[in-house]
Amino acid sequence: MTNFIEELRWRGMIHDMIPGTEEQLLKERTSAYLGIDPTADSLHIGHLVGVMMLRHLQRAGHRPLALIGGATGMIGDPSMKSAERNLLDEETLRHNQECIKRQLAKFLDFDSDAPNSAVLVNNYDWMKDYTFLAFIRDIGKHITVNYMMAKDSVKKRLSGENSAGMSFTEFSYQLLQGYDYLYLYRNYGCRLQMGGSDQWGNITTGTELIRRKEGGEAFGLVCPLITKADGGKFGKTESGNVWLDPARTSPYVFYQFWLNVNDADAARYIKIFTTLGQEEIAQLEKEQAEAPHLRPLQKRLAEELTVLVHSRADYDAAVAASSILFGQGTKEQLQTLDEGTLLSVFEGVPQFEVSREALSAGIKIAELLTEHAAVLPSKGELRKLVAAGGLSLNKEKVTSPDDLVTTEQLIAGRYLLVQRGKKNYYLLIVG
Repeated sequence: MTNFIEELRWRGMIHDMIPGTEEQLLKERTSAYLGIDPTADSLHIGHLVGVMMLRHLQRAGHRPLALIGGATGMIGDPSMKSAERNLLDEETLRHNQECIKRQLAKFLDFDSDAPNSAVLVNNYDWMKDYTFLAFIRDIGKHITVNYMMAKDSVKKRLSGENSAGMSFTEFSYQLLQGYDYLYLYRNYGCRLQMGGSDQWGNITTGTELIRRKEGGEAFGLVCPLITKADGGKFGKTESGNVWLDPARTSPYVFYQFWLNVNDADAARYIKIFTTLGQEEIAQLEKEQAEAPHLRPLQKRLAEELTVLVHSRADYDAAVAASSILFGQGTKEQLQTLDEGTLLSVFEGVPQFEVSREALSAGIKIAELLTEHAAVLPSKGELRKLVAAGGLSLNKEKVTSPDDLVTTEQLIAGRYLLVQRGKKNYYLLIVG
């Protein structure tokens, strides 16, 4: 086994831990858990810090327990939240759990017979038949209200200027999470709980419950909450979360997110979100310092994550799509794009709808781009542009205003890409 704590330390992934945690992990193979909220059928990149902690844990020889918070997800964790969340029904919960497990399997080994093979558990399974009376007798009496009120997550919600208070449901959350830890301690020999720094209060409630109920010793470790260098929220774009599910966030958009982080963030993120070693990262940082315009950190970060979350083929397609957008791509590369990637690449460019009939017999490009799609104001303007070599169709220069365009040239069966000058793109959609 390797030193898991040392690994997290140099990666900048430790915010705080309970004394004795490092000694426990060096002493023996340890089972550790981290909770994942199942409110959607996909993880987003905000979950990745926790998932990478589990991945490093397993690589160090310990056993990861990924806990889907089916019961706690029905209530909602008050930490870092200013309002209560919607409650899920069981069918939705099970669907979300299956989808999340498929995504986690790219990061963790669930299926081997290794002694530290990962386990997926759902706290709904042990909470659903636990009666309220039994719970408050068995668990509630061991943790005082004073102890619960002292937690930051509770204090912030109750003292906020605009506070609408907190329901008993949410107030009880830390007891439920504490019981999860006790249950996993008893049934899986779990000795460590991990999470973001906002989970510290919930984790210590669990270790306290284990001490009082079992006389046992349990540990906790939290990582810093990830922010951007400019203080902005990590993992959000203008259109919302960056998801791991390609149906929600295309591999191209996913790749572009990592490629476009700034230099300071790239230097931190490559340590947190990849398993690249210290020497390799140091070499990339050296290359970045010598030639920042080549962005070696961002390129490697985007490659590692796109290949891990999606596939090598998706990564190659994203790179090809980027080159198309920024001028170097070829007609052949363009023809290989699937519809989803094409629309991701050219999101926001002007679009025109054209009837399929117009193209079926062939139409002159001068007529197509002035009468059917107002890419240019007149045929005279178009002729001037063609003469200057400034008009391309599907990445090929247009040589004559009388060139014919047919349905055979369509990309993905229904698109034509027009380029005017170096930077102006137009997408023609054939109905």
